[in-house]
Amino acid sequence: MFIRALSLRDFRSWEHAELELSPGRTVFLGSNGNGKTNLLEAIGYLATLGSHRVAADAPLIRMGADKARIGASVVNTGRELRIDVELNQGTANRAQINRSPARRTREILGILQTVLFAPEDLALVRGDPGERRRFMDELCTARLPRLAAVRSDYDRVLRQRSALLKSAGRQARSKADLGTLDVWDGHLATHASVLLTYRLRLVHDLYPYLAQSYAAIAPESRPATIGYRSASLPPEFLDPAREPAPDDTEALEAIMLRELAAARPKELERGVCLVGPHRDELDLNLGAAPAKGFASHGESWSFALALRLGAFELLRATGSEPVLLLDDVFAELDRRRRTALAAVAAGAEQVLITAAVPEDVPAELAAAPLRVETSGGPDGRTSRIAEPVPPPS
Repeated sequence: MFIRALSLRDFRSWEHAELELSPGRTVFLGSNGNGKTNLLEAIGYLATLGSHRVAADAPLIRMGADKARIGASVVNTGRELRIDVELNQGTANRAQINRSPARRTREILGILQTVLFAPEDLALVRGDPGERRRFMDELCTARLPRLAAVRSDYDRVLRQRSALLKSAGRQARSKADLGTLDVWDGHLATHASVLLTYRLRLVHDLYPYLAQSYAAIAPESRPATIGYRSASLPPEFLDPAREPAPDDTEALEAIMLRELAAARPKELERGVCLVGPHRDELDLNLGAAPAKGFASHGESWSFALALRLGAFELLRATGSEPVLLLDDVFAELDRRRRTALAAVAAGAEQVLITAAVPEDVPAELAAAPLRVETSGGPDGRTSRIAEPVPPPS
C-alpha cells in the first residue's frame, strides 16, 4: 500500500498543497514549526479519523478558515482509490470515496492503513490508561474497520447511561428509572462484548510481535510482555496466551450483564459507570515489573517503539502493508534503536519521514528529500514545499 498523491486545503499551517508521492522512502526536511509534522498528521487523520496530537478537530483547521480538506489517492495491490475528508467548524465532517459522498465519514476507514511513530508515543508507556486504550482501539479498527461503528455506539450508550445514573442517584429511585437502566445495561453489554472480543484478540495476536520487536531493540533489557487488565473479566480471559474462541462475544456479554447488575448500587451512589472496557487497561511489563514507573527513559522509548513496530508487523502479516510514518523520531533514538527502526523502514513499501536535518535520517534509508518552508508572519505562517533538495553526496 502506498499514497500516490496528497492534497491539503486550510489544514493547520498549509493553505494549499498538492504532493505527488512514490513508493519507497521520502523525508520532509525543515526547521521545527515549518509544518512537516502537519503532513503526517493529515495522512494519519485519513487512516484513523483522529489526530495523534490533539483530541478535537478544531485546531486542525487553519486559523481564519471555516473548514479544512484532506485528500489522498491510495494504491493497494494495484487498485487506486481516492479518499477525501472535509473538517467543518460547528457542523459534521464529510467524506468522499472516489469523489462520491460517503454516508458517514467512517466509511473511509480501512482504505488507508498507517502506523505512525512520534515523540508523543512516549505517553503510551508513561501516560494515563486512556493512551493505551486508544492504541488498542485504533489498531483493532485498522484490522476491522467496522469496529468503528461499535466504538461509536458504545461511547453513545455510555454517555446516556452515565447521565441516567447521575439523575437517578440525585432523585428517588423510581421503578421507571431502574427499568430504563436495565435497558441501557443490555445495550452497553452488547457493544462492550464486541469491543472486548477484539481487544482480547488483539493482545493475543500482538504479544509475539511486541516481544520480538523489543528484544531486537533492547537485547540486554528484561523481556517485554503485554496483557489485558480488567476488573470485570475472569482471569482465564486475561491470559494473552489464550486462543480466542468463536463464542467469546456471547460469554462476554453475559459477564458484562452480571457485573453491571452487581455494580449498580455503587454506580447509583457515585453516579458513574464502573463496569466496561472504558475502565480497562493494557498492561506493559518488563520482566515482572510494570513498565510505567519502573522503566528507564531508554527502556520506555524502546517499549513505545516496539509497540509501533509490533503493530506494523501485525498488520503486515494479516493484510495489506501499512504506510509507515516516522515523525522526527530518529533524533530521539540512540544508535541501536535507530538501526532497528531503519531495518524495518528499509523493507516497508512506503515510508514518510520528517526530520530537521538530513543527518537525522540513517544514510542506509536513502530517503528522497523534500524541503518544507514557511512564509508570512507569526500569526499567518503558510507552509510550502520548496525546490527539491539534492541528495547528500
